[in-house]
Amino acid sequence: MNTSSLYIGLMSGTSLDGVDGVLADFGNGAIRTIEAAFVPFPAALRAELMALQAKSDNELEREAIAANGLAAAYAQCVQALLPAAGGPVAAVAVHGQTIRHRPELGFTRQTNNPALLAELAGIDVVADFRSRDIAAGGQGAPLVPAFHEAAFGKPGVARAVVNIGGIGNISVLHGDGRVTGYDTGPGNVLIDLWISRNQGKAYDADGAWAASGKVDAKLLEVLLDEPYFRQPAPKSTGRDLFHDEWLDAKLAQCPDVAPADVQATLTRLTAITIARAIEDENASVAAVYVCGGGAYNATLLRDLAQELGGKVTVESTAALGVAPNRVEALAFAWLGYRFMQRQPGNLPAVTGAKGPRILGALYPA
Repeated sequence: MNTSSLYIGLMSGTSLDGVDGVLADFGNGAIRTIEAAFVPFPAALRAELMALQAKSDNELEREAIAANGLAAAYAQCVQALLPAAGGPVAAVAVHGQTIRHRPELGFTRQTNNPALLAELAGIDVVADFRSRDIAAGGQGAPLVPAFHEAAFGKPGVARAVVNIGGIGNISVLHGDGRVTGYDTGPGNVLIDLWISRNQGKAYDADGAWAASGKVDAKLLEVLLDEPYFRQPAPKSTGRDLFHDEWLDAKLAQCPDVAPADVQATLTRLTAITIARAIEDENASVAAVYVCGGGAYNATLLRDLAQELGGKVTVESTAALGVAPNRVEALAFAWLGYRFMQRQPGNLPAVTGAKGPRILGALYPA
């Protein structure tokens, strides 16, 4: 039996830019990142994964082929990390690529071929982390709050950890052992969509385009008129709701807003929905720590600080010792470690599951 404390975590998120990977050591109760790597998706694979987010022809075959390409990208990331291990790795924990998330219908779908990854990497693979929580009546998301508490929690200190990937989610660490959180709504997904449509860019670097525009109050009101934002927790969401058609229907109600002003307003939408979610938890947080791609968007962070009334420190998780682009991959490495230790990985107070569950499925090397 492999008794190594080394784990590899792989995450490819809603932004669909590629694979983030970390090599981590969980020995002696520590959570330590040894190495990190990023493998961008080939353009054709990214396009196909994006297309699979919506209904289309021949989905079963196309998804299976895309899953093989995804496994190859995962294996490439594993190979980039292995030289730093200096010894055996207990398991590779891989999230897969979400193409459907419908917990209200009792399923979530993270496309992946973990059997192929185990074959290519020659290491045990733990995958399919969300399904067991959904089977237990939960949302299957977010799963990172348990890790946020383990990595960033401090007794007696209330703080919030905000992941801004394609979708935004919050973890409120109350400082007394309680953890609450949920998906707040769009993170970068609409911001990226709009700049891609207008400028052919994958993302708004540092929020520069948003900073060049002005928030349109009427459009912001229209965007905020979405039932999801008023829905009580537990709740989770994804591209199934926040997509091109959703945005176009909102923009049709405000047809004369300049493109840069739309970008500024979409950025403010992300900030205001996150800020309201944090405030709704009544935790009197001392600081908010941001991870994910949104942590690199200065305009978004300024908007978030402003929406929080300027009274709360807003900074990236680098202040807590983990680079913001490594947190989610590290979280899934930790969930893989929890699985191998036969320890639960979900928080029922967050997901709404009937109780703690061991998350994941094993594909031995």
